[in-house]
Amino acid sequence: MHETELLTLLGVGFLLGLRHALDTDHLAAVSTVLAERPSLLASGAVGLWWGIGHTLTLLLVGSVVLVWGLRIPAQFEMLAESGVALLLIILGVTLARKLYRERWHVHGHHHDGERHVHFHSHQRQEGHGHRHWIADSIRPLCIGMAHGLAGSAALMLMILATATDVTSGLLSILIFGIGSIIGMTMIGLTISVPVIYSRSVNQRLFVGIQGIASLASVSVGLWMLVNITVSSGGH
Repeated sequence: MHETELLTLLGVGFLLGLRHALDTDHLAAVSTVLAERPSLLASGAVGLWWGIGHTLTLLLVGSVVLVWGLRIPAQFEMLAESGVALLLIILGVTLARKLYRERWHVHGHHHDGERHVHFHSHQRQEGHGHRHWIADSIRPLCIGMAHGLAGSAALMLMILATATDVTSGLLSILIFGIGSIIGMTMIGLTISVPVIYSRSVNQRLFVGIQGIASLASVSVGLWMLVNITVSSGGH
């Protein structure tokens, strides 16, 4: 492959990686996780590890496809996409359960002969411990790997149509993955801004944004399942 063709392929792969990070299912999954970790550092880390997991899966699948010349069957792609849809639903439901357990409610008590009413939450207080980056990285890493598996079939078709050898093909996948990593890290930081702001302004607003993230994740997952069912029924 000529150097110009290779640079063109890598450039396209990088831009597609950035574009890929903006897909609805990716945004839904990452925003749901970010809603539970409202800080710039944690949000950037979620996007970073999502992108790394996504890239690892694509490189693994790409190695098998390019080296052995295999083709990814349509049934596999359908199963992988169904898995992502179920994952989105689980993420949304998990966040909703967390919000329900930690919901704010009214407590009344007497002080100096007068009755006072205040809001109370069973939310775990920060500062009573510290989170470990390894444990916090596993979840977005696994989510990214699942998304990479679901999107591998379409990417492999593009790579096989343009790459003339294994090295250029794997390099294209790597550049695609780097684009995804950068894109998801930027998206993670961007999404975290309104979440962090809402938390500093009003606790109810913060909980409301978390609820929207939960609902969006479940809705996208159900929408994907419906589309998959309709598509499979039409074949």
